[in-house]
Amino acid sequence: MEKGLFDGLLVIDCASFIAGPAAATIMSDFGARVIKIEPPVIGDSYRQLINVPGMPPAAEDYFWLLDNRNKESLALDLKHREARAALERLIAKADVFITNFPGPIRERLKLTPDDVLPLNERLVYASLTPYGEEGPEKDRTGYDATAWWARSGLMDSVRANPDVEPAISVPGMGDHPTAVALFGAIVAALYRRERTGKGGVVSTSLLANGLWSNGLWMQAVMCDADFSVRLRRGQRGALTEIYKCRDDRWFMLAMLNHQREWPLLARCVGHPEWLEDPRFATPEARRENTGELVGLLEEVFLAADWPEWHTRFTEATITFGPISQPGDHLECGQVAANGFLPEIEDAGGLRTVDSPIRMAGEEKRKPRRAPSLGEHTRTVLADFGFGEDEISRMIECGAAAG
Repeated sequence: MEKGLFDGLLVIDCASFIAGPAAATIMSDFGARVIKIEPPVIGDSYRQLINVPGMPPAAEDYFWLLDNRNKESLALDLKHREARAALERLIAKADVFITNFPGPIRERLKLTPDDVLPLNERLVYASLTPYGEEGPEKDRTGYDATAWWARSGLMDSVRANPDVEPAISVPGMGDHPTAVALFGAIVAALYRRERTGKGGVVSTSLLANGLWSNGLWMQAVMCDADFSVRLRRGQRGALTEIYKCRDDRWFMLAMLNHQREWPLLARCVGHPEWLEDPRFATPEARRENTGELVGLLEEVFLAADWPEWHTRFTEATITFGPISQPGDHLECGQVAANGFLPEIEDAGGLRTVDSPIRMAGEEKRKPRRAPSLGEHTRTVLADFGFGEDEISRMIECGAAAG
């Protein structure tokens, strides 16, 4: 196994679903050893998300593959005394302990900071909650769809026009950025440990990250901004609108420097005369005649397919963004050049999504397949000093599985 920045660090992933475990995944990308604790028989309930109606069918459990690569699965029933003893032995040697269990479950399983930190004063205890560590909702359950997307105000704000119903979020849409925040908190705590020798508690929540993602609108509210008017298509400005091409592909213009980019666009679309047209010659005129200009641009863009417009926009140095579909990235030269979709080791060319953090001079490990339930139970327990007889007894009594 190749070494990395976090080679020698031991991370205990005692969490479920995405936001907590994905922070451990980023640690693993940089070389940390990550041991995932799962209940025997059923495992992490995230393993079942692929079966929820509406999820695109596939031969691979792509959810599990992405967020649990590089990890070792240790199946322990933490309600058993023997399993608890095994976990405590791991915690005593660990650097990071990650959990997102609801408060009452942590208390029942003795996994609160007060229970865990006395076992290892250098341990970083990383806590992920839906709504925060304090307050009347601190023990409420939630997912990124409820706590990050809906509760934060993003779901209400992100609409094509005021009459459209709120959109359902994509799975993991808020979990993965929240995982990056938790990763950052963990690394900050590890830095503090280098200075003090002590670990401690770090935390973040889906709601906090949702509010941060919606931060500009939240700050506007706190500055008494007027949100009573919501603009419709054709009112937002012709140079910051979305358009459809002849092949039904959509793209976005994001031209905020009108003085520079309006002449580029007019010439790019073959209408340099618009530069002298009194309806569009000045920013004020274009604003006053937004609907008319949007209509003219719609006709122009419907006359060619997206690849042609992509080429023309690029050559004209216009600021734009294709409204991509996931499959577009598989053959994208920009994605390939940056290694954003690396191959999984010994997986016949199957790829995954890289975590978004890079560090010059540090190579990430090549991704390994996510583990099957309890795949590493015997190996991990042996590594931490359990004899074969002890391991077999734990498995026979249901404290472990493997």
